[in-house]
Amino acid sequence: MKPSIPSGTRDFGPEVMQKRQYILNTIRQNFELFGYQPIETPAMEKITTLTGKYGEEGDQLIFKILNSRIHDSKNKDLLKKEFELSLESSRNSEELTERALRYDLTVPFARFVVMNQGQLTFPFKRYQIQPVWRADKPQKGRYREFYQCDADVIGSNSLINELELISMMDKCFNELKVPVVIKFNNRKILTAISQVIEEPGKIIDITVAIDKLDKIGKEGVNKELAEKGVSEIAIDTLQPLLDFKGTNTEKVSILKQLLGNNTTGVEGIEEIEYLLNHSKTTTAILELDITLARGLNYYTGTIFEVKTNAGTFTPSILGGGRYDDLTGIFGLPNMSGVGISFGIDRIYDVMEELNLFPESISKTAGVKVLFTHFDAESQNHCLSLAAQLRAQSISCEIYPDLTKKPGKQFDYANKKNIPFVCTVGSNEMTTGLYALKDMTSGTKHQLTINDLITFVK
Repeated sequence: MKPSIPSGTRDFGPEVMQKRQYILNTIRQNFELFGYQPIETPAMEKITTLTGKYGEEGDQLIFKILNSRIHDSKNKDLLKKEFELSLESSRNSEELTERALRYDLTVPFARFVVMNQGQLTFPFKRYQIQPVWRADKPQKGRYREFYQCDADVIGSNSLINELELISMMDKCFNELKVPVVIKFNNRKILTAISQVIEEPGKIIDITVAIDKLDKIGKEGVNKELAEKGVSEIAIDTLQPLLDFKGTNTEKVSILKQLLGNNTTGVEGIEEIEYLLNHSKTTTAILELDITLARGLNYYTGTIFEVKTNAGTFTPSILGGGRYDDLTGIFGLPNMSGVGISFGIDRIYDVMEELNLFPESISKTAGVKVLFTHFDAESQNHCLSLAAQLRAQSISCEIYPDLTKKPGKQFDYANKKNIPFVCTVGSNEMTTGLYALKDMTSGTKHQLTINDLITFVK
């Protein structure tokens, strides 16, 4: 059998993993700098936990897990019926699938909060770095298995949380040297627009369609709105929003004219103005984008999306927003939260295209010293030397085979980009002076083990 992996999944070798860890470590350090604490949740959740939280399209992308040992079922007729119905339309049947792979980290987080509320201190700030799965069509920047890096704070209505998230986004992308535009909007504005155009029952259809503007264009959005039953008059009223241009201040002014005294609209505009007035030190471009909708059903206030503004590959590399009652579906109402999710895989692709990874990554992340030897005695002597280096947090390894000549051992160091090689023979064991070669410059040094440690550090 020819080995292969499922479409939309990938293997990562050491070089790629070092770069991914560079991104992850940068984000993790900033999560903790802003007071977020780590948690983890299972790879699979109950199907009832996930369905109905992501909209109709999202529900169809959930990877369902077939119940085990269905061949032992005593009611095979029911199983056959449920299976035939599932072939006709998208449906969830606990007789066939009680569990599913998690679609994102936010809904499992809400479930976690409800189940552990007695042990948590609110507002609770958590971060989570784990893979998620979506039964999507694989393409560049879109995978069926990918990592998310989420930071959420729950149990607080304060817009200070949104401001801190903006600061954290800005700091992370600055340190990664990724040039970005931080786009934001407010779902209250979108709700108010649906009310003003007298289509309040179509708010989900409107936001889902508008959110696709970058992908399908204005004509595509209008076509989808019409197919969802939005009136022609309402679609015509929406057109200025699809061409919304100008500065953030000009956009707010137009919104005030359009929404008038609509209560929900006024609240949304006030929240937008608060964020704009208190984010003046942000180094990244902060852009109010009225077409930004974020298709997930649970967002209720501020919504975020980050895109890079350089290179040819410019997907969304971060998303998030405010949700007022996500925990309510699990029995804990009135628990407002806000969070963001970094798309690690897309950030990696962008950084690769723009050549943003430091050249030193492979050198700083790998082995610092390789011990080479001539025989079993000198190899055994290397064990104590390596232990001393590792006690000082210096990564090192001993060439394992005895049959290889010194030249082969040095080739091994070159191929692994190991910067220093320490050769140990009978003379070194007698004198306590070890030959250390700098593989970059070719310079050789005779050092005691203590001096060698100081030199390498």
